[in-house]
Amino acid sequence: MPERRDRPERTPKKHSWRRQPPAGAPAPAEPVPPATGHGKAVPVTAGNGTSGSIVQSALYRDGRHIASPGSLAETFRQLRETPEGMAWIGLQRPSEAELLSLAAEFDLHELAVEDALEAHQRPKLERYGETLFVVLSAARYLDAPEEVDFGELHVFVGRDFVITVRHGAAPDLSAVRRRMEADPELLALGPEAVLYAILDAVVDGYAPVVAGVQNDIDEIETEVFRGDPEVSRRIYELSREMVEFQRATRPLVGMLHALMAGFAKYGTDEELQRYLRDVADHVTHISERVDGFRQALTDILTVNATLVTQQQNAEMRALAEAGFEQNEEIKKISSWAAILFAPTLVGTIYGMNFENMPELKWAAGYPFAILLMAGVCVSLYFIFKRRHWL
Repeated sequence: MPERRDRPERTPKKHSWRRQPPAGAPAPAEPVPPATGHGKAVPVTAGNGTSGSIVQSALYRDGRHIASPGSLAETFRQLRETPEGMAWIGLQRPSEAELLSLAAEFDLHELAVEDALEAHQRPKLERYGETLFVVLSAARYLDAPEEVDFGELHVFVGRDFVITVRHGAAPDLSAVRRRMEADPELLALGPEAVLYAILDAVVDGYAPVVAGVQNDIDEIETEVFRGDPEVSRRIYELSREMVEFQRATRPLVGMLHALMAGFAKYGTDEELQRYLRDVADHVTHISERVDGFRQALTDILTVNATLVTQQQNAEMRALAEAGFEQNEEIKKISSWAAILFAPTLVGTIYGMNFENMPELKWAAGYPFAILLMAGVCVSLYFIFKRRHWL
C-alpha cells in the first residue's frame, strides 16, 4: 500500500509516449504553470473545463467530503491547497488529453496510462514507484438475455489520490463513494481504504452473477434431458462466459495475496488488513465456484453429446426396423403376385384364339389346365413358405 505523508515538490516529467499531432495540425496550447503547489504544469481545459467523461471528482480530508471540483484543473488546484487532503477522481472512458493531464499532475507511469487508454487488459496489480496500478474486471448478470456483461476498471492509487477509469457499465462506483462517505472512519484511512472498497464492490458484484449462472446451469440440465435441440448452443455460449469469468476472478486471488504480503512493509491499518483478508476469502470462494461451473458445463456437454448420440442411434435403429418391416411386406406382396401370376399365365395361353393348338380337341384339356394352375400355385406357396416369405 502507498504510504501517506506530505506531498513533496515534483518536477515535470516528460512522457515520450504521447501521441504526436498529425502534420499540418495546429500546435496544442501551452500549459499554464500554477503559482504554487507541486510546481507542475496543468493543461488548460476548453470552456468551463468540465469534461463529459468525469463521473465525479471530490476532495476529502480526515474522512470528510470537503469539495466537489467541476474540472480536473480545479481538482488539482484545490488538492494543492489542502494539506493532508485526498482526491478521488472518477472517469469513464476518458479522453487522451484527460489522462495526460492526470499523468502530468500525479506522475503516473506511461505504461499504466497507456493501459488505461487502450483498455482490454487482464486483471493485474503493478507498482510504479509510490503508485499502485490495479486492473479489475467487473461483471454483472443481465436477466433479460440471460448473459454476463463484463466491464473493465483501472485504478491508480497514490499517497493522496485515487483515480478510477471505467470501461463499461460495471461496477457502480457511485455506491462505493456513498458507502465510504457514510463511514468517515474508514475513509480517513486514505487511498488504501478506497482501494479496499472498490475491490469489495467488484467482488460483491460477482455474487449475483454466480447465482444467475447457477440458475442457467439448472435450466440447461433440464433442457438436456428434455432433448431441446438448442441446448448445445446455450451450453457453448455459457462456457465461453465462464472462461471470461475465470480470467476475471483467478488473477484477483494472487493480487490480494500480494497486497496482504505488503501489510507490514507499508504499515497498513489492522482493521483494513482484516477487511482485505475477508475480500480475499470471498474471491477464493467465487473462483472455486466458477471453476466448478466450467467443469459442470463440460460434463453437461459430454452428457448432452451422449444423449444426442443415443437418440441418433435409436432413430437409425427405428429406420432400420422400419426398412426391415417394409422388406418383409414386399416379400409377401411379391410372393402372392408370383402365385397369382401362374394361373393367369396358363389361363392366358389357353385363352388364345388359335385353331392349331393340340389341347383344343383334348377331352381332358380343361381339367388338366385347372390341375396345372392349382399345382403351380400350391408349389409356389410352399416354396415361399419355406423361405419365410409368407
